[in-house]
Amino acid sequence: MSEIEQLKAALAPVAAGRATARLDDKGRASIVLDVTGLGAAARVELEADVKAAAARVAGVSDVRVLQTSERRQRRLIAVASGKGGVGKSTIAANLAIALAKRGRKVGLVDADIYGPSQTRLMAVEGVRPEAQDKKLIPVQTKYGVPLLSMGGLVAEGQAIAWRGSMAGQALGQLIDGDWGEAEVLILDLPPGTGDLQLTMVQKHKPAGAVIVSTPQDLALIDATRAIDLFGKVGVPVVGLIENMAGYACPHCGEVSDPFGRGGAEAAAERLGLPFLGRVPLELAIRAASDAGEPPAAGNGPAAETFAALAARLDDWLAANGG
Repeated sequence: MSEIEQLKAALAPVAAGRATARLDDKGRASIVLDVTGLGAAARVELEADVKAAAARVAGVSDVRVLQTSERRQRRLIAVASGKGGVGKSTIAANLAIALAKRGRKVGLVDADIYGPSQTRLMAVEGVRPEAQDKKLIPVQTKYGVPLLSMGGLVAEGQAIAWRGSMAGQALGQLIDGDWGEAEVLILDLPPGTGDLQLTMVQKHKPAGAVIVSTPQDLALIDATRAIDLFGKVGVPVVGLIENMAGYACPHCGEVSDPFGRGGAEAAAERLGLPFLGRVPLELAIRAASDAGEPPAAGNGPAAETFAALAARLDDWLAANGG
């Protein structure tokens, strides 16, 4: 067996088909290592194992390793609203968790630069993301959904008094983090249709957008503006979600509609867009989310509500690229 054959044989059980090796006449081994889909720690460990295996081969005097990876086609789904206070962040967090429970590899980006809340919703307050090779490494959560948020980079309660360009750069760093095997990123966008939102959708071009609104007319007017923004930049709207739709009295069980009912569904029909479903106005959803225990992670009625929403998003993803 030649020296190059010995080298390849030594690498085979360690690299599992990821290594391509060459050996010059001076015994210098050059190894190209495909690290596509591996996290930072796994890449470091694999390179060390490959170097050690190559160094043990007779005739090898030096080992050089070059890591390469194919750019993963990762799809971004923006969760947006035309105004604040409609529960967009809660919807985004629970949607990400419910989608992960369906088997999707999901990451969550808290793109609400000025009002980050996902660190609390995902129970990782005070956990600061690390960085490697100039990329942020998402914080792992107990719900199987890694997260990057400005809430993990600034002190709690600290105002982020940045102009649009700085906020845009920060958002870019979150989206371009080292997301490993994540195939879908849920983006919790800041409310509104201003410069930051426009810059994000133009630069990063989400695959689709989910619009969140409460049932009343004022919220729907602003939601329509958000829909118009995505239409102007060519981002398809996956559908509308009506949040805070119906309140069941915990004492008598009677259902009332303090914000109205059916407005988002009617708006979706009028605009020719899919209606994804309703999320009721429930104290349990608010309390669990504030406690860092999103209902989608459980098994109750609220979990079923978010599971149904995630199923419709999953169907859309499957119909638009797999």
